[in-house]
Amino acid sequence: MERPAEGRIHSFQSLGAADGPGLRYVVFMQGCPLRCVYCHNPDTWDPAGGQAYTAAEVVERLRRYRGYFGRKGGVTVSGGEPLMQPEFVGELFRRCREEGIHTALDTSGNGNLQRAETVLEYTDLILLDIKFLTQRDYEEKCRGSLEQAERFRRMAEGRNIPIWARHVVVPGLTDGREHIRALREYLKEWRTLEKVELLPFRKLCLEKYRDMGIPFPLENTPEMDEQALAGLA
Repeated sequence: MERPAEGRIHSFQSLGAADGPGLRYVVFMQGCPLRCVYCHNPDTWDPAGGQAYTAAEVVERLRRYRGYFGRKGGVTVSGGEPLMQPEFVGELFRRCREEGIHTALDTSGNGNLQRAETVLEYTDLILLDIKFLTQRDYEEKCRGSLEQAERFRRMAEGRNIPIWARHVVVPGLTDGREHIRALREYLKEWRTLEKVELLPFRKLCLEKYRDMGIPFPLENTPEMDEQALAGLA
């Protein structure tokens, strides 16, 4: 008998309210190819970290909370980067769909695109993180690729999957009015876009970086003011 696919998971959040519609059971996958300057989960970078689970084991855990998220909520797989473990996430989402549980994928689009269809086949919603607006900024500030994120977005649109665009607003980096206008223009191309979320830069991650003995690139950058953020929306 073939061994069930296992995924390496960093942690679970039983009742998340900011990771898709309604209340969500959030699964944070281990491993990420990016190194975003504002990353708040450096403890998810290492693909060998976390703990191994089968999809069946995760579904068994989330069943306990189904009464809380009901029809309006569901499960969100985040990270790290879920597309680094597409076979596991695809199997988890397949099982969720069989049980009528809404699935959301929180991703940068910078994972294994050759196997991404395995996940998209069972994905109800995508939370697509747009880090920056140029390939150069992606490479310099994330070690990622805007082109790859765009390829993933087109794959999702080909399946008519709704997308929520997410963008972290950082003072002095992505908070300029011209930048936000350029973001709006860029998002006009997205055929299945349902919502845009501007996320304020926070530094709750500082203790993690210090515990891991690595510098936080934006340690001296102020957090994003909520009122200023509201003025950009």
